[in-house]
Amino acid sequence: MIRIHFTAADVAHVRFAPRPAPLQELNVALMKMCSLDDALLFGRWRRRLLRSLPAAVQPLGDLVPAEVAPNFLDVFSDTLKDGLDTVRASRPELVRSEIERVYARQSSPAPLWLRDLHRGDGAAWHLLRRAQQAAFDTALRPVWPVVQDLHQAEFTRHALTVAEHGIGAALTELVPGARLHENVWAFEAPYEGDIMLRGRGVLLLPTFHWTGHPLISDLPGRPVAVTYPAGPGLPLSPAGATGSDEALAGVLGRTRFDILLLLGEEHTTSELARRLNVSNATASAHTAALRGAGLITSTRAGRAVLHRRTALGSLLVQRRGRPGSESG
Repeated sequence: MIRIHFTAADVAHVRFAPRPAPLQELNVALMKMCSLDDALLFGRWRRRLLRSLPAAVQPLGDLVPAEVAPNFLDVFSDTLKDGLDTVRASRPELVRSEIERVYARQSSPAPLWLRDLHRGDGAAWHLLRRAQQAAFDTALRPVWPVVQDLHQAEFTRHALTVAEHGIGAALTELVPGARLHENVWAFEAPYEGDIMLRGRGVLLLPTFHWTGHPLISDLPGRPVAVTYPAGPGLPLSPAGATGSDEALAGVLGRTRFDILLLLGEEHTTSELARRLNVSNATASAHTAALRGAGLITSTRAGRAVLHRRTALGSLLVQRRGRPGSESG
């Protein structure tokens, strides 16, 4: 459980990133590539990306030898150039301490170029910049217009929530199971932690290549950045891709895909079964799977159960006929 403690000043400094952050989206894409979770959805995408990454990307593998990355890679600039420049401008003491932290538990010594980076060598910095550029060009540039579209939809959705219901409502719906009590925003995470903002504020950044718990960047003197999963949980396809309906149906299954389309309006289980010509038990099993994925909600009304698409389910369906998802 993560608990973020607000002051009155912090509430006034909560903001949603208006545009996606290229380097942070790259970070989470590479994390997802290295993860073994969601093998069904991400397996083919992961293998394809691993095969296509050029040798120039290898320094990133050296810099992140395990699951823990150095904090100076947490950069939230909204252009790639600004992000790369920000990484290069990292304080030398932060770079040194983070490299030492990352390699503290490694049995093998850091590569020579990384030791050069530790002492601030310019050639080593150039090697890292080239690696980040090459990784972005391979993994994200083909789908970046899709990321921008998805981000704009997410930003607009939360802007409306804040306008109609206030920032508290936006925070509680941002992460499943999140709670806002008095001055503490709490949500589930694989570790325990209390973060005291003390006037720094919070930056909220959606990501479309990560389906796990929110990722926290808590660096001194900066707003606490919360990167939260907001995408459909599917690998993104390049602009111009075709057949998105069939690709999505291939992942979800045709019946679940048809249910998701129908649930733009509320339907009971029996209504879904009748529309799709399946048994009530089959319809119930499919809605349970979609509910577990966060794509629909179900509420009981007397003896009936009413189902409807969630915002995430609608975001996924809205990509129909446009680039945005593929089966793997």
